[in-house]
Amino acid sequence: MTVSSEDSPLFTLTDAERELLPTDDDIIAYQEHGWYLSKKIFTDEEIDTLEAASERYYAGHRDNTLPVRPPKLASWKPEDGPVQRHNDYIHYEDDTIGRILGKPLLGATAALLAGAREIRVFQSTLIFKPPRREETSNIVPWHFDRHYWANSTSERMLTAFIPFHDCGEEMGTITMVDGSHRWKETSANDQTSLHFAERDRGQLDAMLTENAAYNGVEVRKVAMDIPKGHVSFHHCLTYHGSGANRSDRPRRAISFHLQDGENRYRPFTRSDGSEVHYNHDVLVRRDAQGRPDYADPRYCPVLWRSS
Repeated sequence: MTVSSEDSPLFTLTDAERELLPTDDDIIAYQEHGWYLSKKIFTDEEIDTLEAASERYYAGHRDNTLPVRPPKLASWKPEDGPVQRHNDYIHYEDDTIGRILGKPLLGATAALLAGAREIRVFQSTLIFKPPRREETSNIVPWHFDRHYWANSTSERMLTAFIPFHDCGEEMGTITMVDGSHRWKETSANDQTSLHFAERDRGQLDAMLTENAAYNGVEVRKVAMDIPKGHVSFHHCLTYHGSGANRSDRPRRAISFHLQDGENRYRPFTRSDGSEVHYNHDVLVRRDAQGRPDYADPRYCPVLWRSS
């Protein structure tokens, strides 16, 4: 796909930025492995600004507040203590962070990987993993994001993991299960629509092992060694997780979930009759059919559009 922005002057890249886009070989590798480590998308100044803005956010600064609280909102507060912090909708609640995340180069990179003409924000989560080896909340069990997006029609969605510093295995970096986005699942277990925080970690580990055996493959784990300013992308069907932060400093990052322009809401009901809902469903505007509109520019702005 050739990146072009003739239909919108808002989505343009400099010649230098075009050199930072994934190559054809990079795109083929993403399709094969389910993950991609970018070139340097963000400058040191942009990353330092993200970190400074995150500290203001933790101290209570908000440019915008959600009009209602979604039922499963991740929203760490100081009284929650020295656990791993997750705060959703950071792109909406903090204008500085939202502006930097809106960098066209990020959206253009995602568009090329997904083979999409348009990329929109789906969700953003500010993450702080404290330097505490023994902290159990720092361990993120094996999962893939599509399980939690049962209300979305697309299977081309992807996530950009953006650390605020060099991020390697000692800090508990994100770790991919290579090629797992191409696996077939053992069954349509609709309990997988529950977030990993709501499920037993051992059960999730067993699910990974079972799915690998079902597909006749070995589990190959790839810990992403991410230099400052670079971004790790993974497909919405790629199993991933992360380990303890064994370093002497916090691991700071944003998990930036992205949707292609064709993604739409769909109703999803579990076998027990309960309906699945995403946090957006109480926030976004309604479409012509009265359903949640995942293209609502207030919460799901366009990052990139090409001709």
